Amino acid sequence: MTVRVGVIGAGWIGKEHIRRLTGTITGARVTAVTDIDAARAREAAAPVGARVLPDGAAVVAADDVDAVLVTSWGPTHAEHVLNAIAAGKPVFCEKPLATSAEDCLRIVEAEAAHGRRLVQVGFMRRYDAGYRQMKRVIDSGRIGEPLIVHCAHRNPTVPQSYTSPMAALDTAVHEVDVLRWLLDDEIVSTQVVTPRATSKRFAHLKDPQIMLFETAKGIRIDLEVFVNCQYGYDIQCEAVGEEGLVRLPDPAAVEVRTAGQHSTEVLTDWVGRFRDAFDTEFREWIAGIAVGDEPTGPSAWDGYAATVITAATVEALESGRVVATDLKPRPAFYGGAA
Repeated sequence: MTVRVGVIGAGWIGKEHIRRLTGTITGARVTAVTDIDAARAREAAAPVGARVLPDGAAVVAADDVDAVLVTSWGPTHAEHVLNAIAAGKPVFCEKPLATSAEDCLRIVEAEAAHGRRLVQVGFMRRYDAGYRQMKRVIDSGRIGEPLIVHCAHRNPTVPQSYTSPMAALDTAVHEVDVLRWLLDDEIVSTQVVTPRATSKRFAHLKDPQIMLFETAKGIRIDLEVFVNCQYGYDIQCEAVGEEGLVRLPDPAAVEVRTAGQHSTEVLTDWVGRFRDAFDTEFREWIAGIAVGDEPTGPSAWDGYAATVITAATVEALESGRVVATDLKPRPAFYGGAA
């Protein structure tokens, strides 16, 4: 079966996923595209022979659309995801699932009422080979019970439009999701410490930030978010257990010895770092739809949790306090207690 995909949002990430669905993985065809900018929609649709439709509702309703990909502006996500659930169509939504906890819960409730998982949220780190290796080691018990996790998320630079809250909402959100998954544990509180600021930042920005999380089991997590580190795009993660530790590997790179130096390349953007993870994410999503399976990736509940935790982290940054995340109890539909 070829899965016919309708795309809502034809910006950079939408075009990248259209390219991925049509040129990198098998089993999918993009049949419909829409964007608030009609010219941009036509530009994205033409190379793959897709129709341009007037809006997201039309894409969801189209007879030649089996599944929906939402890559539009974040505040529009909830509307499109809810429409897809109402139509009974699988929907892949890039993060955030929604920009408010209330809208996330509306999606959770609608999907539970439907009685079958349809929603997957685009947290690609769960599909990275290194993180998957870490998950296998932690789950196997080889390092004993996890006690501490050290993380860093560094970007070379960010544009002037990047604001201090975006360190949590747009950057740390990926660690929030992947750590919940790695540890099979929930984040219950958050705190932000701001060390000496880098001179390389725009004046309005607090950078770097150190985010401190505590989980329900008492695991302590420290996350350095440094978005003007200058030297490259650098993702680090180390879980320390009672009997050992496991560390995320750096991307494979050749070692060069020349002119009295020994060096390896550092990647400069997230596209190169997680390209394979994106490919795996969509390959597994399409393969599941083709055989009628429910999605197995990050769920609507994971999208809700990420939105709540990152909002609490922004509150912690602005207040200087330790902030409880106050997540609702996980429904049985998503694996919570009955």
